[in-house]
Amino acid sequence: MAIELPSPPKIGMVSLGCPKNLVDSERILTKLRSDGYGLSPDYAGADVVLVNTCGFLDSAKEESLEAIGEAIAENGRVIVTGCMGDEAEAIRARFPKVLAITGAHQYEEVVGAVHDAAPVPPSPYVDLVPEAGLKLTPRHYSYLKISEGCNHRCSFCIIPSIRGDLVSRRPDAILREAEKLVAAGTRELLVISQDTSAYGLDLRHKAFPLKGGGEVRAHMTDLARELGKLGAWVRLHYVYPYPHVDHVIPLMAEGLITPYLDIPFQHASPPVLKAMKRPANDAKVLERIAGWRAICPDIAIRSTFVVGFPGETEEDFQYLLDWLDEAQLDRVGAFRFEPVAGAAANDLPGAVPEEVKEERYARIMAKTAAISAAKLAAKVGRTLDVIIDAVDDEGGATGRSQADAPEIDGEVHLRDAGGLEPGDIVAVEIEDADEHDLFGVPVAATR
Repeated sequence: MAIELPSPPKIGMVSLGCPKNLVDSERILTKLRSDGYGLSPDYAGADVVLVNTCGFLDSAKEESLEAIGEAIAENGRVIVTGCMGDEAEAIRARFPKVLAITGAHQYEEVVGAVHDAAPVPPSPYVDLVPEAGLKLTPRHYSYLKISEGCNHRCSFCIIPSIRGDLVSRRPDAILREAEKLVAAGTRELLVISQDTSAYGLDLRHKAFPLKGGGEVRAHMTDLARELGKLGAWVRLHYVYPYPHVDHVIPLMAEGLITPYLDIPFQHASPPVLKAMKRPANDAKVLERIAGWRAICPDIAIRSTFVVGFPGETEEDFQYLLDWLDEAQLDRVGAFRFEPVAGAAANDLPGAVPEEVKEERYARIMAKTAAISAAKLAAKVGRTLDVIIDAVDDEGGATGRSQADAPEIDGEVHLRDAGGLEPGDIVAVEIEDADEHDLFGVPVAATR
């Protein structure tokens, strides 16, 4: 019996304005065609009509508005993009039935709007790529990039010269990607960027409409709240300790997002932080950490530190060790300073000899290992949720608690774990601990 393949939705396009707009229209249609959409030469055959507007002159704007009106009258399912996307309120006031409005060059957003309005029926016979995309990570966890670039100018870093200033993705596009990942089997979303706390700053924390109603601001707290509603663990990485970070801690206490913060403090000594061009209010940071733990006692804080930075004295380094004693961070990574071509720090005086860097590196790792061992020992006897990463043929399994990100933190090693599969989340009774890992036995599946 012959298999009848589903007919793909068809897209109509009205492209107005200059040749640059025409090129944008070609790019949009090329992407949609590669996604499996058909093209329609007229309104009647289109499932959705795109109107790529021009806003250069008042007369061009009026022509664009007339084109939108005609498309609505002839088809009824219209998405507006292009230069007039910045005047979304005016367009919606005149044409409230418009499905979505995106700005110029927002290819990802307009393509996403088409996918929402007229999704291509999935078919294993024609789909070369799964809906969630191709992944290099295991099926059960996924990295979710929310922005590119960075507005900071830390003296040891060349990221802004490589990736430019902060450019945030629209929150609705991020949520669409997250929804697809969860639908495809992702149980843990790892939110990444160069500076997660600054997310949406370049968008002026504007609100964007959500599929199915409502809206979400382009802001870390709002995005975290919406991601938390998807039912997966949500882990925040590369968080810069801005004041508004305090507002995500209650979300962790509520169980909406994973109680975990990855904050690269880099150092604690005020003179070194000043040379690094990073904030230097170490006492305030300690107060805030204590406040976070008061709200969410199970919060795990991971950080990284640079030792041997130019000008770092023994007094500076000892200050860092004393600060770590007070901060009691859960997970710590350390790096020996290395001069990177193009970094301003290379020109700073007071280069630290390599043998001193090695000695300080060994001391900070010993300090943090002792702190980690004590904190993990305190978990013996508790029951923790663990996500399974790997199973073996002898009834053992390896997973991670909510305090552990993949690849960089510790693990939970399980005995008597037959029947578990990667991606399962199970309750585990903790029986033992060492400097970095926990050991336990499954109690029950949590979901």
